[in-house]
Amino acid sequence: MRNIGIIFRRELGAYFVTPLAYVFIVIFLVLAAWFTFYLGGFFERGQADLEPFFIFHPWLYLFLIPAISMRLWSDERRSGSIELLMTQPITLWHAVAGKFLAAWACAALALALTFPIWITVNYLGHPDNGAIVTGYLGSLLMAGGLLAVGSCMSALTRNAVVAFILGVAACFALLLAGLPMVLDAFRGWAPSGIVDAVASLSFLTHFETIAKGVIDLRDVLFFVVTMGCFLAASVVLLDLHKSD
Repeated sequence: MRNIGIIFRRELGAYFVTPLAYVFIVIFLVLAAWFTFYLGGFFERGQADLEPFFIFHPWLYLFLIPAISMRLWSDERRSGSIELLMTQPITLWHAVAGKFLAAWACAALALALTFPIWITVNYLGHPDNGAIVTGYLGSLLMAGGLLAVGSCMSALTRNAVVAFILGVAACFALLLAGLPMVLDAFRGWAPSGIVDAVASLSFLTHFETIAKGVIDLRDVLFFVVTMGCFLAASVVLLDLHKSD
């Protein structure tokens, strides 16, 4: 754990040395507010809840999360610094976990800074704050899952732009996996077990359940297991390519 903490602090500091973290946070806050108050019709709805806020999070994350994950490993591989990193008394697991947690902390900070929207809805009405807390938890878990996917895509290539494109494509596929139009495409030829498996991979479905204020252990475990699987895949990929 100590090694993970060292990597975490180093990487988190590196985000704020460059403009990356600031740009990510500002864009996220501006878009979250715009989607909530304008596209989501926050005032026109006349309801004291944050549904217009949370409903757009998957689509905000679709592009913003790959933007902060694309350099997690592609730059290390391109510059060859991954070999220097591996000369330190740490394992690939430590490095992958530390880098992932730093990126997740950056996303969590951006999410936490949306608190004025929460204050606004409490000022205007009497919302179910328990459901709002649950929505924030679901959003944070979804961000972590998408970051783990982005980490895996970054480990695949030396090129950050390619990592970004792969990250967006993979996240888009996982977000839409449970939609009827996607499942209908499988029903024509695949057994029901495969269709159910594809449906279970949908980030959107699991997030929407939590965002409604319903904490189902299966949804939480889905995101936790997804993070673990994609981070493990990152370790395998880096181990295969670290001598490239």
